[in-house]
Amino acid sequence: MIELKNVSVRYGADAIGLHPTSLSFKRGEFNVLLGASGAGKSTLLRCLNMLTRPTTGSIHVQDVGVVDTAAALRLHRRRTGMIFQQHQLIRRHTALQNVLLGRIGYHTTLRSMFPLPRAEQHIALECLERVGLLEKATERVDRLSGGQLQRVGIARALAQQPRLMLADEPVASLDPATSRRVLSQLKHIGLEDGITTVVSLHQVDLAREFADRIIAIAHGRVVYDGSPNELSDALLQDIYDQAPTSGREEIPVPPLPSFTQLAINEE
Repeated sequence: MIELKNVSVRYGADAIGLHPTSLSFKRGEFNVLLGASGAGKSTLLRCLNMLTRPTTGSIHVQDVGVVDTAAALRLHRRRTGMIFQQHQLIRRHTALQNVLLGRIGYHTTLRSMFPLPRAEQHIALECLERVGLLEKATERVDRLSGGQLQRVGIARALAQQPRLMLADEPVASLDPATSRRVLSQLKHIGLEDGITTVVSLHQVDLAREFADRIIAIAHGRVVYDGSPNELSDALLQDIYDQAPTSGREEIPVPPLPSFTQLAINEE
């Protein structure tokens, strides 16, 4: 569905975010990226929708081809849902208004400045229903719990009708029960809709519980790629023992843009 060919990322002259990496992701597969902070998980994840532009290599997407033009990038991003750790919701807006942002990529910049058609509202309401929040559609999101905020974020990503779903530490601020509920919904939706899902996590137990495939990263290199059942405690210990210490500088990762900046078509 999506393939990275010898993709690498370099920040400045010396800092390497990702060494040359080749990976392919299948339709409907639930992939988890594991690794310590600064290992390169976010860099790899952000390469998948070109939020971070690779220094070398190329990204190939089914029915798009090589993502090397503005038109190919627009099409790829339209088909790629993104779920953020800090939600990236407009807190003074309702859940429905936030989910409708997922439809902006299907309209011109000028058209997106006006209320979207009723058909788009119907899509957004269906997405809220799928995450169990239809009754919260008209409620401002600043009145929702952390778990509900994340589910609104999932509904917004679903509204894009994506083929690829990316989630960067989506349960970092949630309690264990809510974390499992959010990941369970993500996996169920991916299976139901044939969406390829790539999630970065710190929680090894959740990775083992939900992943079809685990990709472990250390110092910008993939050091494990396989089944959760074959990821041994000894290998995990080795992966996290390689984590940057307080005396080492972690790889800088630029801040994420707002969701609105992502969704609006580039002219």
